[in-house]
Amino acid sequence: MTTTRAIAALGLVAGLVSGPALAADPVTIQLKWVTQAQFAGYYVAKDKGFYEEEGLDVTIKAGGPDIAPPQVIAGGGADVIVDWMPSALASREKGVPLVNIAQPFKRSGMMLTCLKETGITKPEDFKGKTLGVWFFGNEYPFMSWMATLGIPTTGGADGVTVLKQGFNVDPLIQKQAACISTMTYNEYWQVIDAGFKPEDLVVFKYEEQGVATLEDGLYVMEDKLQDPAFVDKMAKFVRASLKGWAYARENTEEAAQIVLDNDETGAQTEQHQVRMMGEINKLTEGSDGTLDPADYERTVKTLLAAGGEAPVITKAPEGAWSHAVTDKLK
Repeated sequence: MTTTRAIAALGLVAGLVSGPALAADPVTIQLKWVTQAQFAGYYVAKDKGFYEEEGLDVTIKAGGPDIAPPQVIAGGGADVIVDWMPSALASREKGVPLVNIAQPFKRSGMMLTCLKETGITKPEDFKGKTLGVWFFGNEYPFMSWMATLGIPTTGGADGVTVLKQGFNVDPLIQKQAACISTMTYNEYWQVIDAGFKPEDLVVFKYEEQGVATLEDGLYVMEDKLQDPAFVDKMAKFVRASLKGWAYARENTEEAAQIVLDNDETGAQTEQHQVRMMGEINKLTEGSDGTLDPADYERTVKTLLAAGGEAPVITKAPEGAWSHAVTDKLK
């Protein structure tokens, strides 16, 4: 009888050991734009099993021109989103209480790319020229920069004429504008691919002009941070994501291929993604995921200085960022 009970007990233990593992905790992230190396850290973390190691089942939702991440998370379609801070702060002021919980991107990739033949060599040379500018919230760093320089954006010999630029480089190629908005990792290379040489161009990086705003931060809804279990889950997500970004910096070509493997549209090319990955790595390098309050204050100052008829924010936000998640990584 004793032997029978012992065997039964061993069988029970074996059943417990070999039984199904605990279900992974689901997390959905909404990206700001389409699948590309700009978001490689998340795709790499999923592909290499870093999320799985943290007990997470992560769904990555690609963005696009008709997808607004703040609207997605407000509607319950995501747990966390990637967004630029101007957009996030504007959404917060309009009633969508987004909070920055991590900042994988340390530096801004935004710049103006100008044709050297126009005679522009320094910002003061913008006067009297037409400049292509992205809108939909992306214009505010530019407006702040012009305000700092004392250059009106209403045209004229002492001002600049602002051309509302689409998400392409046509105005420069067709010489409709002396300068256009570009990202270091994307549109600049589209200009190069169109036949221009680097020596044909003059670039002005917002980072170097002191008017850069934070890009590609991770944001959640404020009330979620009241739940310790959610904070723990986000800490696991951020830890694994940072591991993905670190892997991408060490393995540029492999990371670009992982992005391509996840591009369901087939619109991306290997050359462009490898090049983009190399430039993106420069922007994430040096970040441990923790938002630097000084970078946040610079962003707010830039946005408030822009002013205009439809300012992105009208006052300094409160509670727009938190270290609750990244503090758990230390």
